[in-house]
Amino acid sequence: MKIGILSYHFPPEPAFIPGSLAEELAARGHEVRVLTGFPDYPGGHVYPGWRQRWHHETHSERLTVRRVPRYPGGATSTGARMASYLSFAGSATLAARRYLRDVDALYVFQLPATTFAAAGVLRLLGQVPTVLHVQDVWSRDGVDEAGEARWVARMGSAMTRIYRSAARIAVAAPSMRDLVVAAGAEPDRVRLVLNWTDERIFYPATPGAAARQLVRRDGRCVVMHAGTIGARQGLETAVRAAAALDQTMDLVLVGSGSAERKVRGLAAELGAANVRFVERRSPVDMPELYAAADYQLVMLRDLPELRGTVPGKLQAALSCAAPVIASAGGDTAELVERVRAGLSCPPEDWAALADRFWLAATIPPPTRTEMGRRGRTAYLREMSLPAGVDRIERLLHEAAGRVTEPAGDLRRKLA
Repeated sequence: MKIGILSYHFPPEPAFIPGSLAEELAARGHEVRVLTGFPDYPGGHVYPGWRQRWHHETHSERLTVRRVPRYPGGATSTGARMASYLSFAGSATLAARRYLRDVDALYVFQLPATTFAAAGVLRLLGQVPTVLHVQDVWSRDGVDEAGEARWVARMGSAMTRIYRSAARIAVAAPSMRDLVVAAGAEPDRVRLVLNWTDERIFYPATPGAAARQLVRRDGRCVVMHAGTIGARQGLETAVRAAAALDQTMDLVLVGSGSAERKVRGLAAELGAANVRFVERRSPVDMPELYAAADYQLVMLRDLPELRGTVPGKLQAALSCAAPVIASAGGDTAELVERVRAGLSCPPEDWAALADRFWLAATIPPPTRTEMGRRGRTAYLREMSLPAGVDRIERLLHEAAGRVTEPAGDLRRKLA
C-alpha cells in the first residue's frame, strides 16, 4: 500500500509512536510518506542544525518524510499554542495537495495539535480513507481561561467533523471509545489500539551503582514517579501520602514541570524528608533508575477526560518489568488490576494512597518481582510495537477496503 502519515511531532522529537510506526510499515513493504513539522518539542525552539523552509524532504528505502513550517509551539500561552496549531494546519494542507493525493490510506496521529491540520487535509483529499489514532480528547471541564474555552469549543467541533469522516478510528484507551462515539464517531468504526513504548530504550535492566546511589538512601521501600510534574498528575496527593509514612518508605520524583514549585513547596511545608526530587534525566537512563526503585508511581487527577487515558509512563514501566502503584481512575487503574502488575487506589485521595504505599512496603521482594513479570508479559502480548502495528496495519487495510471481516476484541484479550 501507499500509506500517508500526518503527525504534528516526529523524530528526532520524542514521538516514538508515529516514528516507529512509519519505520515498521516501511519494513513490511509499504511505501510510507510522512507529513510533519520541524522539530521543536519540548523547548519550543527549532532544534540546532535545523532551519524551517518549505521544501524539505528526507528519503530512505520506502520512507519519505516531508516537513513543513509552523510557528514554534513551546510557548505556554493559549494564543501561542493555537498559532502553532493553525500554522501547521495551513502548511500541511497546502503540502498535502500533491504530497498525499495518491495514497491508498492516511494515518493521522490525532493529538489536539493535529486537529485543524487533519480537518484541512481530509477536506482537501476528499476520497482518501483515513485512520485516526486518537491520543487525547479535550474536555471543557477544568478550563479556566475564557480564551482557552473558546479554542477548546472550536477544536471540539473540528474533531466531531473528523470523527464522522474517518473510515476507522483507533483509540489509545478503552473508555476513550465512549468519548469519541459521544463526539460523533460511528461505533462500528472504532477499535482499541493500546500505545506501545520505545522498546529500544525501555526494557528490563540491572541498576548500576550510580543509579542505586541516586535513588536509594537506605533499606526502605522506594516508590518513584518519573516524568512530568504537572497539573494533570496531581502529585500533591503523593507528597501528602508519603509524608504520613516518613519512617516507612521514600518517594522519589524524577522530572520537572509546571507544578514542580508547588509540589516542592508542599513537601517543605509538611517536612517530608522522605520525599526527594531528582532533575529530569535522559530516557536512556530511566530503565536503570526504574530497576533501582521498588515501584513506579502512575498518577492522574480525577478529571473526566483522564478516566479514558492510559499515560505512556505505564507502558514504559510495564515494558521494564517494574511493578506499579496507580493513583488513578478509569482505564489506568483497571489495566493495572486486570494484569495484576501492582496496586491501585482512587485518584486524589492521599489517605488511600498512603495505605497503598504502606501495603507496597510490606510486600516481599519476590512478590514484587512477580508483579513486574506479569506486567511485562501483558505488555508484550497486547501493547508491544509488533502488536500495535499489526492492528494499525489491519485498520489501514480495512479503511482501504482490502479486509472485510472484523478484528478481534482487544478488551476480551486483556480480561
